[in-house]
Amino acid sequence: MSEDVLHAPIRRHLVMTTLTMMVGMMAMMGFGLLDTWFISLLGTTPLAAISFTFPVTFSLISLMIGMGVGTSAILGRLIGSGQLAAARRMAVVALVVASSIMLLAALVGLLLAPHLFRWMGADSATLPLILHFMQIWFFGCSLLAISMVGNAIFRAFGNIRIPSLVMVVASLVNLLLDPVLIFGWGPVPALGLTGAALASVASWLTGSGMMLWMLTCRYRLLDSSGWQAHLAADVRQLLQIALPAALTNMLTPLATVLMTTLVAGFGREAVAAYGVGGRIESIACLFILTMSMVLPPFISQNQGAGRLDRVHLGYKEAIRLVCLVQLAIACVLFVLAPLLASWFSQEASVQSVISQYLRVLPLAYAAQGVIILTNSSFNAMHQPKRALGLSLMRFFVFYVPLSWLLAQWWQLSGVFFGGVLANLLCATLAYLWFNDSVNNMEPDEL
Repeated sequence: MSEDVLHAPIRRHLVMTTLTMMVGMMAMMGFGLLDTWFISLLGTTPLAAISFTFPVTFSLISLMIGMGVGTSAILGRLIGSGQLAAARRMAVVALVVASSIMLLAALVGLLLAPHLFRWMGADSATLPLILHFMQIWFFGCSLLAISMVGNAIFRAFGNIRIPSLVMVVASLVNLLLDPVLIFGWGPVPALGLTGAALASVASWLTGSGMMLWMLTCRYRLLDSSGWQAHLAADVRQLLQIALPAALTNMLTPLATVLMTTLVAGFGREAVAAYGVGGRIESIACLFILTMSMVLPPFISQNQGAGRLDRVHLGYKEAIRLVCLVQLAIACVLFVLAPLLASWFSQEASVQSVISQYLRVLPLAYAAQGVIILTNSSFNAMHQPKRALGLSLMRFFVFYVPLSWLLAQWWQLSGVFFGGVLANLLCATLAYLWFNDSVNNMEPDEL
């Protein structure tokens, strides 16, 4: 599997693996957007309630994305240097550690949820809906850890098709159950947001079951032999990369919490629209997200094999592809913004905010791609502190302060334009920083 990563033409490898992975990602994100549309049919209050949950659910998802990034970085370097047995052993450790961390985080979330959502600005109408949804979500989210880290294990070993297949099947389960459980059908009562949460848990159960079967029975990528002698060292090695990567990824939803709180000051309709815009953005930036999952194994394996030239060229090629795709998507969203807004709300005030979101923030999606790819590349090169520093700078030096500052003059429009300016400034610094890091890398860092 690693030979293709080490010797295949870079552009072809990145494009083909990204497109393959995008099939599964598109299914997952697309059905997530459809889930939001189903909920929007229940009214503005349920839509606002689910919008409040996005930063919290995305926090735990980002935690697992970070664990996946760390897993992929470590496995990629082991595979690139020919240590396949150690890679299979580390894969077992990653699954156990990730599931345990997710379970602990869910327990903490259950305790803090009422206080957190009140602090975010949830009112008496939305808070009960939020808490019912989150209780079920927390109950099943440890299943999501198995699926996501298993995904990273397959990517590290060079298999992109299996993660894509698992995501498609799990998303189909969600799609089939969503309308039945949300609106009711036959003997099944209408459960509203509770039904949406149950559908998500059912899809995670399906995905994690498939992933474990593929890892253990079909491809035999897990090896627990000799784990007692290496457990402490393996866990330490994993957490040295995975925890900073997880913290880096969790800064995004933390910033989203702050941004949602800022937007809440403009009313419930603004929060509902902001949540819809975020879901559409997740689809619009799908190429970025997928490339950020494909690029790290490429970088880790080539760095492990001492091919620093391919690391540099792969990064630049990924940046070029992402910028071209995201500029095209920004143009499409500018034209389609009113139509998309009308699909998610019948209220003119909500439609107006959604349209503005989709016409302003996409102007910096290409810059956002540069930041995200630079971040994942630092993690892949076992430099998680630089990735963490970049994320801290992006959100708390640029994004949140500029959005707040411009909002003082231009209200909600200032929030959106502050985000654009922040991404453009940070992307420039990120690109220069990564290239300087690679050019000055010492031989003992390979």
